[in-house]
Amino acid sequence: MDDETISRIVTEISDLRETHHTENPQPLSEQSLSSLQTLLNHSQPLDPLYDAVSPSHLIPPIATAMDSSPPPHSLLASHVFLSFLLSPNAPVFTLFTPLSFLSFLRSLRRAFKNTNPNPNNNAQQIRKRRRNSKNKKNVQNDDDEPNSPNSVQKVDVRVLISLFEKLVSVMGLIHLDRFPESLKSLIQTISEVPLTAIESCNEVQYGRLVGLCSKILKEVLKPEHGEVSETAAEVLKAISPFVVMPKSQVRSFAVGFVISLSRDSDGVRKALVNFPRYLANKAPDKADPRALAVDFIMEVVRVMAVGDQIEFVKYVVKMSQGKTNLRLLAVDLILNLVTLLKDPLGVNSTDEEEGNVAWGIWCLEALVKRCSDVSATIRGRAMSTLAQVVGFLSGSEKASVVLKEFMGFGDGNVAGVGGKGINEMLRRRCVDEKAVVRKAALLFVTNLTALLGGAIDEVVLKTMGMACSDSLLSIRKAAAAALSEAFRTFSAETVTTEWLHSVPRQIADNETSIQEECENLFQELVLDRISRTAAATSSYIEPASSIKKKGKGLDNKMDMPVPQGILYLLREICNGEVSPWVKKICTNLGKKKRLNHKIVTALQNIIKVSESIWLNHSKPIEKWTAPQGAWFLLSEVSVFLPKAVDWEFLHHHWQLLDKHKVKGEFRSPVVQINAFEGDESIECNNVAWASDRVFLLQTISNVSVELPTDPAADLAHNLLKRVEKFNMHATEVDAHVKALKTLCKRKASDAATEEAIVLKWVHQVLSRASQIIETFISDNSEQNAETDFFTPPRSGPSKGRKSGRKRKSLSKAITAIYTIGSLIIVCPSADMSAIIPLLHTIITSGNSDPKLNKLLGPATSLQQESPSFYIQGWLTMGKLCLADGKLAKNYIPLFVQELEKADSAALRNNIVVTMADFCVRYTALIDCYITKITRCLLDPCELVRRQTFILLSRLLQRDYVKWRGVLFLRFLLSLVDESEKIRQLADFLFGNILKVKAPLLAYNSFVEAVFVLNDCRAHNGHRESNESRTESQLFSIRGADEKSRSRRMHIYVSLLKQMAPEHLLATFAKLCAEILAAASDGMLNIEDATGQSVLQDTFQILCCKEIRIQSTRVSSESADIEEEGGENGSSTRKAITQAVKKGLIQNTIPIFIELKRLLETKNSPLIGSLMECLRILLKDYKNEIDDILVADKQLQKELIYDMQKYEAAKAKATVAEAVASKPKSAANQSPDVSKNLAKEQEQTHEQNEDSDKPPSDSKIASARADAAAAATARSLLKEINKGTSTPQLSSLNVPKVKSFTGGCVSRGDKRLDVLKSVQKKHSFDSDEEN
Repeated sequence: MDDETISRIVTEISDLRETHHTENPQPLSEQSLSSLQTLLNHSQPLDPLYDAVSPSHLIPPIATAMDSSPPPHSLLASHVFLSFLLSPNAPVFTLFTPLSFLSFLRSLRRAFKNTNPNPNNNAQQIRKRRRNSKNKKNVQNDDDEPNSPNSVQKVDVRVLISLFEKLVSVMGLIHLDRFPESLKSLIQTISEVPLTAIESCNEVQYGRLVGLCSKILKEVLKPEHGEVSETAAEVLKAISPFVVMPKSQVRSFAVGFVISLSRDSDGVRKALVNFPRYLANKAPDKADPRALAVDFIMEVVRVMAVGDQIEFVKYVVKMSQGKTNLRLLAVDLILNLVTLLKDPLGVNSTDEEEGNVAWGIWCLEALVKRCSDVSATIRGRAMSTLAQVVGFLSGSEKASVVLKEFMGFGDGNVAGVGGKGINEMLRRRCVDEKAVVRKAALLFVTNLTALLGGAIDEVVLKTMGMACSDSLLSIRKAAAAALSEAFRTFSAETVTTEWLHSVPRQIADNETSIQEECENLFQELVLDRISRTAAATSSYIEPASSIKKKGKGLDNKMDMPVPQGILYLLREICNGEVSPWVKKICTNLGKKKRLNHKIVTALQNIIKVSESIWLNHSKPIEKWTAPQGAWFLLSEVSVFLPKAVDWEFLHHHWQLLDKHKVKGEFRSPVVQINAFEGDESIECNNVAWASDRVFLLQTISNVSVELPTDPAADLAHNLLKRVEKFNMHATEVDAHVKALKTLCKRKASDAATEEAIVLKWVHQVLSRASQIIETFISDNSEQNAETDFFTPPRSGPSKGRKSGRKRKSLSKAITAIYTIGSLIIVCPSADMSAIIPLLHTIITSGNSDPKLNKLLGPATSLQQESPSFYIQGWLTMGKLCLADGKLAKNYIPLFVQELEKADSAALRNNIVVTMADFCVRYTALIDCYITKITRCLLDPCELVRRQTFILLSRLLQRDYVKWRGVLFLRFLLSLVDESEKIRQLADFLFGNILKVKAPLLAYNSFVEAVFVLNDCRAHNGHRESNESRTESQLFSIRGADEKSRSRRMHIYVSLLKQMAPEHLLATFAKLCAEILAAASDGMLNIEDATGQSVLQDTFQILCCKEIRIQSTRVSSESADIEEEGGENGSSTRKAITQAVKKGLIQNTIPIFIELKRLLETKNSPLIGSLMECLRILLKDYKNEIDDILVADKQLQKELIYDMQKYEAAKAKATVAEAVASKPKSAANQSPDVSKNLAKEQEQTHEQNEDSDKPPSDSKIASARADAAAAATARSLLKEINKGTSTPQLSSLNVPKVKSFTGGCVSRGDKRLDVLKSVQKKHSFDSDEEN
């Protein structure tokens, strides 16, 4: 560089020095900076320059250029500044100043806001840059000078990279320990680079840039820049915002840099150990950012030493007892600690190793405690975490042993958390009010079942069964999965029973996915399990020579070829509450062609083996029955697998069952233990035998199409002969008739021939049956006429013989009339003209109206003489009416009349079933009788009530009956029925079905339900006719007693749970407008008992938590369950809700005030309920009410005064009652009450120290009441006057102090204490703070 250039630079610097102290200092020109950079790049000696200008004068204009020039000019000045520091023999301490270094850092920050990516970037980045430029063209950065062209002049990233390379070299020359502010600025600037540079660099450039940033930050951590631990803490604090960023290059840089610090000095490692704790305290509340923070924390913890890891675990355990956000974070951290760190339970470590501490036990203890947290979110998260931890640790055999011991299911009991405690906690959590907790509890049960091999508490088992009918879809799925896992791993009878009674019924669920899962589970756990027995039983042959005739051991032989639990499973399938769902599941699987022939083979083998074992024990074959449930399941699956059934097998067992007729009570050899001990005679059960015949006949009819022609004809002939004898059990009749019709298909060549054959034998049987019925009626009539001539009635052997003949005749007539009904079903076109008069005679025999008794002989009372025959007559007439619409139109009124007056529960039940069928077939005819059918919901017989509820519910779901009129209100009483089964059905109907099908039903009928349940007619708008008065009294829960109120409240709460938040607010408004306002306006008579009950119920409803929607005051625990994408919608809904609530309260409070004045004038006992409701509203809607009270100070004073007076009276009454029964000790009182009580007792003792009498109970009660009232008043004042300062003592009236009088000795110190207590400034803070 020539002397002329140096001279020019020196001249410019001199000129700038003269104007340096002006308000607008000028930077060194770009030309001069370029010349200086050229000089520095060629490593030419700088002595001429230093001789011409002092180094201290050289830096200020360069600093000005870095600080105020456009980005290219500023970066050039930065290059020159760093080059001067790197030049040989440079006076570093003179050139480097804190101000110039800060200017250099500001230059870097501005440069990254105006960076220009490499021209070789791909098209996508170019389009992105153009889009950003359009969006930001009118935005001016605050850091830019108003006249600077920063918004248009861009900087090449390569210039910045070279600048950072120089900065790395400079860091080895300067010592920033003397300039702490410069050090902090450098750390902050370099830490922001990975974030600000990501938009303007390609992948290669960004990698180089963040690598240089890491080097610079590593240089900062050297001792010459200050205390290493403090500097490291600053660096980690600066990059901590990157922790919660979504997974990107910025977060990856932060993770990589922090991990790399684990290999540095002790000071750095010390800061690194504290870094996770800092992040834990700064973790955000929302779910997604918190999860990112947890991941980052675990990345740091994993590179820490084992001892430091254990210390952090201790810190996390302490966090689990802190504030809500810390407890929630601790639960999340525990899951990661247990699953990511090595050997949490210390099972793989030796005593010599450092990490042999079983810190995982601490984590488990913390989780178990959090499972009972007051926050539902934390409870649910803790349960879910505990489930995952148990599932994770169960993979290790050693860890499983420790885990079982910890939970109390092993040999020991660790930390006081036993199996009993775990089971008790599970029982509570499985019925938790929050769905997320219930679901997590079920997940925990699933994993715990796998750990324990299925040994599960029976109460928890039943709770899971109840959860299968939960109102929420996710809970039902989780419960079915948990229960199925228990059934899969443990085939105990209790598990099998609960599974069969809970999971198969989900086939009737409204959700298709639930139905499909139910089918899959049934096929896997029932059908496939039974199918696997085919291989085990097919080859089982027991030689007769090996049989030792002993009394014991038969069941053991039966169990040998059959897996454990299969026989019990088959028997439970036949249960009346399970079999309907099994039928539906088998039908669905069969239609989808998912049934395998192996199930048929397995069932046949089980029956064969049972028979073989029986015969090998030399027992009479006529006393044998197949394992219970085998024929039932075979009859269901054979519908879709007719070719898989062996005809020889069916023929053999049909001959066996048809040949032997047994009597007495039967005990199955499969079930009974020691059935042959010392006795060769075994009683047989006719019902079990008949059931086998019925299911066998169903199986034969299912496979009749595949039968050979001749055997089918022979079988049909035998069946017809048996039907015409009319001596079968009622359960066999339907099976015989159905099998006969099915066999006719095999014999007929076409449909016409088939119908002719069926009509022929149907008419033949009908003729025979009508003769038997007519004969029975005639005999009964003659016998009654004959008996009337003898007074007293005749007795003796002849009467006994006649009685026996009558019983046989009655049994035959009952079977005949039942057979007629079965024939009507299989052949509706048959001629019934001869049957109808007979049935009319039967059903009208008990009617006193002679017009309805068109008998051919003397009037008889079959209802009293033969009630079973009478009931069967009504049942058969119902079947006839279903086949003939004209007949139904004439006889439906008779059915309704009989339903109202019948004394027999069986008859009422049959008529209800018949009326339900009529409703499907003749909807218009039955619609006017629905209200009379609903009377059966209050029937004294539980079976009739349950049957009515189920049938009407089905009709309502299928829209044959509409939810109008009083129907819905009458259904409400089923929610509080005496029967637990009916209550469960009602809860399921209202909680699952109606909530989806008719979501507005509960809202629209709620206010009316309040009046109806109280049987209130004291409202001018609720007048009804006298005719409905009797019925309304039946369907009400009238009364002011505690039981009636609790039953009504249960119904109200059940309805409120079905409402959406907006409907809750609307219901609140309707209750206030239609009940409270009506009472204050005089439309509702509050002197009437029912009117008072309505008002009291309304106050309780407004106070209950179910009517209150979730407030915006909820802590962050509710925010973590919201998705980030829905924040805007959620905030909008909250704002609308708050606006509605505010308007609602503004209209409600005046109604309360007016009603309170009315009740006070009448001295009504409802004032207490009103004030209690008002007190709760003041707390729940504090923010909304504050706005009203601020505008109306008089109303505020009145409310405060009334609340104080009410609370004082309430406290005095409560405490007086408690003292009268049993005086409380001071230790059991609240702090304020105990303190005031102690003072009162002390003063009383001083005033009566000459007397031996103790303080009276009334004074104690008064002291307690006054203290409680004062505490409540302070709490209320704080709620209402939040933010209002306490009045000054000078503004208060000084109370008068009474002197000591009576027989007491006055003392000066006592007077002084009293005066001091008066002068003391009392706090108006609430008792909560105290």
